[in-house]
Amino acid sequence: MKRIDAIIKQPCLENVKNRLAGIGVEGMIAAEVVGMGREKGREFYRGAEYVVDFLPKISLMILAEDDRVSVIIDAIIAGVRTGKIGAGKIFVTPIEEVVSIRTGAWNHAAV
Repeated sequence: MKRIDAIIKQPCLENVKNRLAGIGVEGMIAAEVVGMGREKGREFYRGAEYVVDFLPKISLMILAEDDRVSVIIDAIIAGVRTGKIGAGKIFVTPIEEVVSIRTGAWNHAAV
């Protein structure tokens, strides 16, 4: 099992959510976060550049079976890719164990 974390621009959330639902992803966590990467806190509005400390982003967390990871990543990329700097990042990490607090089920049964 893997954990997929994606940092995306806020306006892309609905498109990504719809694409993930279209491939059968039934659950995810979304949180508003702030950060900066290579864009260095630069934002453009009506042709003028503004510098801010951090830019608003959305952090998505999805748990997936190993064989579904590439399909999920492709859906996220399709919903976000603009070709411009600051589009986001995706991180994939292994999950050792998952426990459902409500049922007490472990691992695959808990997801």
